[in-house]
Amino acid sequence: MRRKIIAGNWKMNKTLSEGLALASEVVNIAQDEVPSGVSLVLCTPAIHLSQVAAILKSADRVFLGAQNMSEHESGAYTGDISADMIKSVGAGYVILGHSERREYHHETNAQLAARVKLALNKGLTPIFCCGESLATREAGEHVGFVNNQLKESLYELSAEEMSKVVIAYEPIWAIGTGVTASSDQAQEMHQSIRASLAGQFGEQVAGQVSILYGGSMKPDNAAELLAQPDVDGGLIGGASLKARDFIQIAKSY
Repeated sequence: MRRKIIAGNWKMNKTLSEGLALASEVVNIAQDEVPSGVSLVLCTPAIHLSQVAAILKSADRVFLGAQNMSEHESGAYTGDISADMIKSVGAGYVILGHSERREYHHETNAQLAARVKLALNKGLTPIFCCGESLATREAGEHVGFVNNQLKESLYELSAEEMSKVVIAYEPIWAIGTGVTASSDQAQEMHQSIRASLAGQFGEQVAGQVSILYGGSMKPDNAAELLAQPDVDGGLIGGASLKARDFIQIAKSY
């Protein structure tokens, strides 16, 4: 059975004290309210990771993730963080290829391929992001565009490695805009991604990979999106900054 994952991407929000308070609140609520079989992942700013890790030690279904990592193991890369650093604080997940990183920092599919491979080699679970702009969707090129992102960043992996990757489909036109892909649009793209994986790695592997929806999922639309057969969870931005909203999305299962 595919993992059900609700991952919170805090982005560049919350001071350390605010982040620790939010993490504590999520853990306290999750213990009583998150359905069995649903995993929560808190992807915090890098400077929060070690102290949030201490809070999550007592949680059996809330896990820690970083928001990015370098494709280099170590060295003269000022401002970057390595996979070993992320592992050393107890995090098990890392977001790679978020649309904001692609746009603002010009991250390429080739860079992301190296990062995914390194993350897996270090025992981290990559949450690999893919998705199209509004212009690409309106041109009818969204399926091909996303499939190319998968091909250039993931298709050199072995089937065993691919089975350990989590994919997050994020329609860029629905991030932070208040616009959400309809449940039918989300299912169409998730199904297309799974079909592409099946063509490269086989049906068994494709059936194991969790594909999250990452475009303005909120408490009031989560249930409809999560009811789709190929939507296995969510990568949550703004709604992850309020513990009650974040937990309510998980409860939508």
